[in-house]
Amino acid sequence: MQIDYRSRLNEAQYEAATHRGSPLLVIAGAGSGKTRTIVYRLARLVEEGVPPESILLLTFTRKASFEMVSRASTLLGRGLASVPGGTFHSFAFATLRRHAAELGVNPAFTVLDKADASSLAKDARDRLELGKGDKSFPKKDTLVEVVSKSRNKELNVSDLVSREYPHLLPYCEDLEEIAHAYRNLKRNHGLFDYDDLLFELERLLLANPKVLETVRRRFNHVMVDEFQDTNLVQARLVKLIAGDHGEVAAVGDDAQSIYAFRGANVANILRFGEEFPGARVVRLERNYRSTQPILDLTNTILENAREKYDKHLYTERATSHRPRVYRTHSDASQARAVLQRVSELKREHGLDTGDIAVLFRAGFMSYLLEVELNKLGFPFVKYGGIKFTEAAHIKDALAYMRLACNPSDLAAWNRALGHVKGVGPKTVPKVIEAVLRGDADWLAKRTAKNQQLGDLLRFLDTLRRDPGRPAHALEAIAEFYLPIMRRAYPDDYPRRQQGLDELASIASGYQDCPSFLADVSLENPGEDREAPPEDALVLSTIHSAKGLQFKAVMVLDLAEERFPGKRAMHRMEDMEEERRLMYVACTRAMDHLDLFVPEAVWVRHLERNEPVRPSPFVTELPAELYDDYRETFGGGFEMARPRGMPEPPTSAPTTGGPAKGGDGGALPMGYCRHAIYGRGKIIQHIPPDKYRVNFQDFGLKVIVGRFLEPEE
Repeated sequence: MQIDYRSRLNEAQYEAATHRGSPLLVIAGAGSGKTRTIVYRLARLVEEGVPPESILLLTFTRKASFEMVSRASTLLGRGLASVPGGTFHSFAFATLRRHAAELGVNPAFTVLDKADASSLAKDARDRLELGKGDKSFPKKDTLVEVVSKSRNKELNVSDLVSREYPHLLPYCEDLEEIAHAYRNLKRNHGLFDYDDLLFELERLLLANPKVLETVRRRFNHVMVDEFQDTNLVQARLVKLIAGDHGEVAAVGDDAQSIYAFRGANVANILRFGEEFPGARVVRLERNYRSTQPILDLTNTILENAREKYDKHLYTERATSHRPRVYRTHSDASQARAVLQRVSELKREHGLDTGDIAVLFRAGFMSYLLEVELNKLGFPFVKYGGIKFTEAAHIKDALAYMRLACNPSDLAAWNRALGHVKGVGPKTVPKVIEAVLRGDADWLAKRTAKNQQLGDLLRFLDTLRRDPGRPAHALEAIAEFYLPIMRRAYPDDYPRRQQGLDELASIASGYQDCPSFLADVSLENPGEDREAPPEDALVLSTIHSAKGLQFKAVMVLDLAEERFPGKRAMHRMEDMEEERRLMYVACTRAMDHLDLFVPEAVWVRHLERNEPVRPSPFVTELPAELYDDYRETFGGGFEMARPRGMPEPPTSAPTTGGPAKGGDGGALPMGYCRHAIYGRGKIIQHIPPDKYRVNFQDFGLKVIVGRFLEPEE
């Protein structure tokens, strides 16, 4: 019995599944049933008599290929194991093995995995005798990363370093030499890395017309999933294999092209019609995931894209819930606001914790939230980036503070001494014992021969005598640790510096180091392997969340130079990708979408919160598309006043009534100032002499009355 395609597919899906006779590009909007369309197209081709072995299905993961072929087999009621489905790299490997003689290589050539490639790059560096004794010289993994990126993006090494690794510019000539030596080592020893598989396949097809013709005759139909994620050579391979008259169907969404850092080039999908004249473009615009208010907002995000395929997502899922924009006083109060919203979604809408995801552009942006979750013992899982307390440079910085508070902390000593040259595993316990025993003579002899050890011990003595508030201690630690961090992590220390800035931001809300250390060191119950994922809040970078969906999604840090990032605001192509990243984030939401916009963020070197402008992705949204909430001095949120509504009364509530301060004077329930925290609002008296104050930049604090000055 034949499949009833018309009843199982919507109109656009049906057109995409049944189109024949010319190249086809399917622009599959988020949540529009892309995989379903590919599965039914595959089944339709086989039903029409196309031999399964002549259909080449190219995907970006083996799992995706297996799922599509398996689902098509179920539809047809017959096996389709003969469909050559798989990744670009697996297809290239099989083809090169089959035609190794024509390429002039041993058919038993070895393919290097990532670890093997890194080792070979190190070998190339060592043979050139580059970086000897220079601890700042790029590590082997970074060497391979730079070489691979330059090939994928088809840029020379110097151009790539200038654009993406400016801190490595002093080593640019060395990197070019290593790249050349690395290529020669592979060639001389019959080795291919993953990038070689693609470029060597292209070389084979271009240099051997007979092989090219054989491949084209074998594959009458080429289907490519996630075409927006192809790099330049992958797009050229599709063109070569399909030829001028072959049938090629590419499926993807230009609005979800967010992997430029891996070499993906959005121009491949935008220029499909130029590469394949006469191509039919089918747009899948009916969304099966999100509510219409969410789609109205995401459609608007795309309206200002410079180059795009016009599409307008719609759904039959109606709701009265509009997306919300939460404007918080600071990035610190943003973290607390997220927790309030999570509680509200669970309490008022019956959502399970696992139904909710908090998304962010970069991994460090969740650090403040992670600390708040740890303080509450709230389970969470994090995808993308690294958890705050697991990052090596964060552990290093905290180790110094731990030693200032507890000189007997052996684990912290091991970490701090691990960065001292000349202090090996056998010497570490001797140093610790001498410090704890107070053996000044032994230490004097050691430090006379080892300046780094002397610098460390003198720094720790100074820090121990007067650690001050955690933020001040971290300022001193950052100054001492920066040259160490440059030596220990030369490849990415600028990114790690951001992590230290976030650590200082977290510390700014604490009065003493032990309390701060206790909060950041608490074990996260969400890491318990026995805890089911559905009981944990999902924290994820947007890249890691692509392809997923959640009933409720919150997007953090929607401020200029945070999202979009600072570098993106100076390069139009990067800005366009950031817009697409915003679109991907918002289209993960099924029922509830919340956008968080901090009005200030902590700037470490200034030791204060600095105002930030809202993200342009928020400011360009029409006000009628969302509900606007602003944080109040009472710690809650109120909706912004709609146009035409009179101003609310200015008199403040007097919860708790006036009370006596430490000097005997009355402190009214109103605005006040603090020497460190600045302007705030007293919202509660805690007898006999304390007050709960909501500070604009630091959130809720309990302060002794004599340190508060009421505003006149």
